[in-house]
Amino acid sequence: MNKVARTTIRPVRSLNLLSQEEIYKLSNSRADLHKLFRDCALAILNTDSEIDDAEEIFKTFADFDVRLKPQPRGVMLEILNAPAQSFVDGKIIRGIQEHLSSVLRDIIYTDFKILAEEAHDPVHITDKVFRILRNAGVVKPGVTPNLVVCWGGHSIPRDEYDYAKHVGYELGLRSLDIITGCGIGAMKGPMKGAAVGHAKQQIKDGRYIGISEPGIIASESPNAIVNELVIMPDIEKRLEAFVRLGHCFVVFPGGVGTVEEIMYLLSILLHPENKQGIPLVFAGPECCRDYFDTLDNFLRQCLGDDITQLYDIIIGSPEQVGSKVRESIENVHRDRHASQDAYYFNWQLNIDPDLQRPFIPTHENMAALKLDLALPKHELASQIRSAFSGIVAGNVKAFGIREVARHGPYNINGDPGIMQAIDDLLQVFVREQRMKLGQGERDYKPCYQIVRH
Repeated sequence: MNKVARTTIRPVRSLNLLSQEEIYKLSNSRADLHKLFRDCALAILNTDSEIDDAEEIFKTFADFDVRLKPQPRGVMLEILNAPAQSFVDGKIIRGIQEHLSSVLRDIIYTDFKILAEEAHDPVHITDKVFRILRNAGVVKPGVTPNLVVCWGGHSIPRDEYDYAKHVGYELGLRSLDIITGCGIGAMKGPMKGAAVGHAKQQIKDGRYIGISEPGIIASESPNAIVNELVIMPDIEKRLEAFVRLGHCFVVFPGGVGTVEEIMYLLSILLHPENKQGIPLVFAGPECCRDYFDTLDNFLRQCLGDDITQLYDIIIGSPEQVGSKVRESIENVHRDRHASQDAYYFNWQLNIDPDLQRPFIPTHENMAALKLDLALPKHELASQIRSAFSGIVAGNVKAFGIREVARHGPYNINGDPGIMQAIDDLLQVFVREQRMKLGQGERDYKPCYQIVRH
C-alpha cells in the first residue's frame, strides 16, 4: 500500500484558530478526541478505496497519524503515513484538504458545544442536530426547497451506478441539489450526474452535501464530488439530519444500510402525529425489478399492505424520476408555505425518542429487540431499523466487527413472519453481493443468525 510519509497542510474554510484546550485534546495521543479525529482523517484520506472493512483499514494504516502544530497564525496539520491516492505530485488534493477541515470543525464543535450538554430530551436533540448543521453552513435560510436525499448501496454493479448517475443528471437539469451519505456507489452517482445537469443549466453553486458519522465514515469515505461535508456524532443524528434537511427522498437499490434508512424514514411517516408526509421514491434500472419486488414484499409483510401508500416505485425511466421528484418538491413547497414551516429545516416533523437515542449493537441489545406484529406500526418499523443497524455494524463498523469476532453472530429473534421476511431479504442481499464490497455469496460470513420462536 503506497503511503506519503509526511506532509503538512493548513486547514481551509474553518477553524484555522483553535484554543489551547482544543489543541491539547486533539493532540494528546491518549485522548479519545485525538483517536476520533485520527480515524475520521484516515477515512477522508482513504477516499475511493475499494475496502469497506473499518478494521482492515485501521490495520493497514496502523502507523497513520495526524498532529496539530500551533503556528503564530493558526495551526498546521502534520500528517504521517497517509494513503497516497489523496495526493498529486506530492500535494494534497484540494477537495480532500477541505474535507479534513470539515472533520476538524465538526469534531471540535460537537465535543465542546454539543456533547458537553446534559439535555437529552427529543426537543434538545433536534436542536443539537440543527446547531451542528448551522455551524457547518449547511442550513441556508431564504432558499426555495430543492434538496433531494439519495440513499442506496455503496456495493453496486456498474449498470446500477450508471442509472443513479442518470437520475442525478435529471435532478440537476431541474435545478435540484443532492444530499447523500457521501460514499461511493449510489451515493456518488447522483452527485456526479447532478454536477453535469447543473453545468448544462449554468448553475455555478450546485450543492452536493455529504452527511456521515464516525462509525461509518471509514467504510464509506467521502467521494470527490461532495462540496459540503458534515460529520454528525452518531448514526441517529445523521439520519435525523437527512429527514430535517431533505425535501424529497430517492432510494436506489442497496443493502442492509439502505434498509435501515428506509425503516427509519417509514417509522417517522407512520407516526400518528405526523400529518404531512415526505415524498419517497424507490428507483432502479430494469434489472432491479426483482429487487424492488422483494423489498416491497418485505415491507408489506412487516408493516401491512397500506405501507405502499407512502412510496412510489419507478423502474427505469430516469426522466420520470426527475419529473416526479420536481413535482413532489413543488408540493412540499406549497405545504411548507401554508404551514409556515421553515424551508431549510423541517421543525414540525415528530421523531420518536427511540429513533433519536443511539442504538448500541451489543449482542444483548440485538437479542432484546421486540420484533412483534402486535406493536404499533411506527414502533415496529423502529425496532426493525435497529436490527438492520446492528447488521450494518457487524458488517463494516469497527465496534460491530469486534463484537462479532468475540461473541459470534448476533441473534435476531421475533415473530416468525417477520423473521422469515428478514431472512428472505438478507438472503437476496447475500446472493446479489450487496453486503460488503468484493464478497460474493460464498465469501460472505454472516454476522447474524435468525432465530424463530
